[in-house]
Amino acid sequence: MKKLAILGASGHGKVVAEIAELNGWDVVFFDDAYPDLQTIEHWSLAGTTHTLMDFVNQFDGCIVAIGNCRIRLAKQLELENIGFSFPKLFHPNAIISRFSTIGAGSVFMANAVINPFVTVGKACIINTSATVDHDCLLADGVHISPGVNIAGAVSVGECSWIGIGSAVKQCLQIGSDAMVGAGAAVVSDIPNDLTVVGVPAKPL
Repeated sequence: MKKLAILGASGHGKVVAEIAELNGWDVVFFDDAYPDLQTIEHWSLAGTTHTLMDFVNQFDGCIVAIGNCRIRLAKQLELENIGFSFPKLFHPNAIISRFSTIGAGSVFMANAVINPFVTVGKACIINTSATVDHDCLLADGVHISPGVNIAGAVSVGECSWIGIGSAVKQCLQIGSDAMVGAGAAVVSDIPNDLTVVGVPAKPL
């Protein structure tokens, strides 16, 4: 059985672990809270980030299961640089177009939908029942939260977070490190480093 290291023993990590197991991986957790934290549900922790770095030859793949977009992407790049391989994980109920392009280390939860000619970068999270329509471009480290609907030809910059239940109108550009609040309706472009909330979405 293939062996997968998961960095991040959290609620998100538990979901990632289940998806990994559904895809035939044997999972081992690592977290910087170790040794104070030694188990997560029925899974055991094997050490910290530094421990994991010493085990590069003992795993067939690695996923960083950390919610913070910048930290998740930075950890993945750090581990890639020392030789870790990052698979793409798809829940069996996710729908991923054969015409899409998916980056390493990205995870797709149950009922996520990726339509044709979408590009998803590395270390992204496409969460439960989120939809990303045709010709969208999601940069590295993006998190699309549960129940989000993104219309066609939208660009989302590096490490931006689109909040739960929000909607994004077609042909918009969302910058890097932006945040869209829960339930927001995005009807205009969002620059870098801006948080927007509400219907229609406005700067917080």
